[in-house]
Amino acid sequence: MELRQLRYFVAIVDHGSLSRAARVLHVAQPALTQQIQQLEDELAAQLLHRSAQGVLATDAGKTFYEHALAILKQVEDARSAVAQSADKPSGTVALGIPQSVSSALALPLLTAVRHTYPEISLQLTEELSGTLIDQLKSGRINLAVLFDDGQLGAFATTPLVEEDMMFIARADSRYAPAGTSIPLSLAVKVPLILPGLQHGVRPRIENCVRAAGLSVDNVIDINSVAILKSALLADLGATILPVAPLLSEIERGQLIAYPIDGVHISRTVSLCSSKNIPLTNAAAAVRKLVLAVARDLCDSGQWTSAQALGA
Repeated sequence: MELRQLRYFVAIVDHGSLSRAARVLHVAQPALTQQIQQLEDELAAQLLHRSAQGVLATDAGKTFYEHALAILKQVEDARSAVAQSADKPSGTVALGIPQSVSSALALPLLTAVRHTYPEISLQLTEELSGTLIDQLKSGRINLAVLFDDGQLGAFATTPLVEEDMMFIARADSRYAPAGTSIPLSLAVKVPLILPGLQHGVRPRIENCVRAAGLSVDNVIDINSVAILKSALLADLGATILPVAPLLSEIERGQLIAYPIDGVHISRTVSLCSSKNIPLTNAAAAVRKLVLAVARDLCDSGQWTSAQALGA
């Protein structure tokens, strides 16, 4: 198995066509086909399904595609680590951020990287926490912002911020409390629009509810922040979430956030990297910058209802 075969295979899957991949790679199509055939023979598996509509990865091909991306990323990082200097880091750094954190952190971090390290190309990936964990384990990304649910022992982890969670509903919602706060016992009785169980925030909410001797029974599972906002604005229910992903709607008066009486529900946001794959100088520089930016956002109040934890 050769690196060029991995590059060829990834290009074919990305472009969905042998002919387009051949043009991008500047390789004759028969030679490209031959390399892929050799790869399939070595793996004893069909990786691509060819049809009149184009080329698609088979189930085996989809699995191999993820590994190929990870291998190529680590090779790129190894080359970058050798070439770059410690005092002027350069290269590509891939950082994964959950949807519910990106609204607070992504733009300030991008701005800080461009200003502080112009030679670094920061690639931000916005995914569910479970997906980011898999990508970090495989080496497809260098760093990930994850929710610490006690299951991050496989990674080198630095606590970033602690975010308070609140009961959030439409301004004129039928589910809104009469006062300026709401007891947890009443909050769990309304239809709650929450991220799915694979999302880091959901287990934290349910653990706190169970610890109070209560249960969450009427839940609408939505894993998209945009769709969750739409459901709240349609008054399909309320939610329990940090303020940050809904801050724009709260500032416009469309949504209202209420403290939850009798219990403190929060989530710890941590910055993680692999214990087995060393960080390049560029990735280490970005790691330090993430900690600094997060602290500045908390100290200035821009990351609402969050307290900085990173050293």
